Formats: sequence, C-alpha cells, structure tokens
Amino acid sequence: MDTQQNTALARALAEVPGPLPSSGVIHIAIPHTSRFTVVGNDLAQHPGLSSTAVGLAVRIQSLPRGAEVGIKALAARFPEGEKRIAAALRELEAHGYLQRDRTRLASGRIVTRTVFCNQPAALLRPRAAGPSTASAPSVRPVASVASVPAAPAVPPPAAAPAPTPQSPVTVVPTPGPATPVATDTATATAVPEQRTPQTPVTPVPLVPVVPPPTASRPAPRPLPQPRQLTPDLQRAAAALLSDLRRHAPQFVLSESDVSHLVPGVAAWLERDARPDAIRHALTDDPPHPLRHPAKLVKHRLTALLPPPLPLAHDLAAPARRVTVTPFQTCEGCDRAFRSTTPGHCRDCRTASARTAASPGAGRKGGQPKADGLRARRDYHPGP
Repeated sequence: MDTQQNTALARALAEVPGPLPSSGVIHIAIPHTSRFTVVGNDLAQHPGLSSTAVGLAVRIQSLPRGAEVGIKALAARFPEGEKRIAAALRELEAHGYLQRDRTRLASGRIVTRTVFCNQPAALLRPRAAGPSTASAPSVRPVASVASVPAAPAVPPPAAAPAPTPQSPVTVVPTPGPATPVATDTATATAVPEQRTPQTPVTPVPLVPVVPPPTASRPAPRPLPQPRQLTPDLQRAAAALLSDLRRHAPQFVLSESDVSHLVPGVAAWLERDARPDAIRHALTDDPPHPLRHPAKLVKHRLTALLPPPLPLAHDLAAPARRVTVTPFQTCEGCDRAFRSTTPGHCRDCRTASARTAASPGAGRKGGQPKADGLRARRDYHPGP
C-alpha cells in the first residue's frame, strides 16, 4: 500500500513565494486568530535548556493565571515521569524563568506560589528612559489669567455654548527662560521640565546551577573477583545464575551474561554467602519493566557484596588487663607497702607530718612514732 500524502500541505507548499531551499526546514506560517501564545526565541532557542524544559516552559506560559503547575499536575498531563519533570523545573529555576516560594496563608495553610517570567534577561537590563528632552524641552503651563476650555465630546444639555476666543494661546519653547506670550484672553508661561539622569544598572550574568548533560560521571565499579576461582566455585556460580529464571521469570540471562557474571557470584560464595541469600539479594524488588536483567544483576553483585565472615579469634572478647601495683619497702620502718615509687609508708608519712607541725612534741613525749614502732617490733619478752 502506498504512503498516504497530505494534499493540503502540498498545496500550501506550492503557494510559498520565492525559491525554496534545497535542504532544511521550510516554514508554512498561517496567522493565528485565537488560542495562541507568543513565545520568544530566547526561550525556544535557549542553548542551556533541554527540550523537556523548553516544552514545560511553553506549557506553563500558555496556561491561565492560577492554574496548577506542580510536578504531579504536569506529570498527569505529559508522558514524562515526575523525576524528569522535576529536573526540567529546576533547569527553569536555574536560568531565571521560574521561581517557587512557599507561603503561609492567613488560615495557616502553606501553599506553593509559582512565578513564571517569559524573558528573565529583560529584568536585569536597565529600564528604558523616557523620550529625550535635550532638543525640545517639554512645556508645562504654570499660571494663566484665563484658559481656553476644551470642547467636551458630548456637551451637557444645560451647558451654555462656549465663547469663541478672539485669538488662540500661542506657546513658543526656547532654550532659555520662556517668554510669556499674552493675548486678549489668555496668558501662559513655558517652563522646561527638569529630569534627573538615571544611573545605568550593570546586568548580573546568570550562572546555571544545573550541570550540563555532558558532565563526566564516575567510572563504574568493577565486578568483584574471588581470590581463587576453583572449578567447584565456577560450577556452583553458573548453576545459581542459570537457575534465577525459575524463581523470577524476568531474570533470563544469556550464556555470555552468565559467563561474565560467574566471578561475581563466586566472590559471594567464597565469603560463605548461602545460595538462597544470594538469590534473594539479586532478584528482590526489581524495577518494572525490567529491560536489562544482566546489568541489574551486575550492579547488585557489586554494590551489595557482603564482607568476609570474621574468624573465631576475631569474635573473642579482648582480655581484661589488670594493673598490679608493686611492693616497696618503707625507708623509715622497713615495712612493705604497695606504691609505684619508693619512699615511706602511710604511718611514717603521718608521723613525720605531726612532728613537723609540733616541734616540741618530740621532746615532751619522748621518741617519735616511727621509733616507737621499731622498738615494739624488736622487743621480745623472756619466757
């Protein structure tokens, strides 16, 4: 069957004036009379916006004021998903076309207010000044004896007819002070209007926040490898991969995929992972629809690789270290006491402190306490 041709388009193409280009697009412009939106080339041909962002901008610009332009509302209208629409809205925000603010109403409800500007670069340029008044300053009447009234469009029924002036009011602007020109019925004074020169505003360049689509991505992690790929590990890994489609029909792997993924499964088996645990980790909660099962299995083998099991001595509790204070011999009474440094025992230190506090106590009371202790220890009564 032949391809159906659009005869209306062919007739319109025949009516295009001038020579047609040999290649490229040919425009057939039909003026709109209703339901149209004016879109500038700064948006339609923006070099930093994606096609999705440009399409959403045109869609938002064509909607009436107060229409819902949230992510869910746009996702319900377009085939793109919420993530892609959210990324396109962030692009429009980065380039100044869109602004979203959260506002609290008087009732306490928080709403999102969206502001869209079809030409954000124009907001950064200085505003155009009024018409130049250097050559011909504007004239403003300041005082008048009798002014000439203007004839109304529809005169009131009770109004008297306006008197005809004998001569019209003539005002001649001059660069210097204005000279009033008086007539029989009116006098006017021309005063040049002074304007304050405006300071030009330097436009601030827009810095895009969204990275370009050609930004470099980190290199993917390699597939885990076992320390030694024995024939038993290779056979068990290949059997596990081939058996995945029994438990999850969407995980159908080719022979080349199985041979490529065998080292990754062997690394899991080498780390004492059970086959049912590996199968559950690879096939649990897959995306719908699953277009590339081999890529998903490779990603999960790499990202979910468990650590090796610890050994028995790694799980044992560390031994508790007890610090033992050594024995020292007292230099005053030769008794043993525990201390990290040699010196006197507690009793000798106390007796020395008392003797130093009361010097006369040693003469009245006889011997110091340390000498008394030594004397009692050396005394041995007879039988």
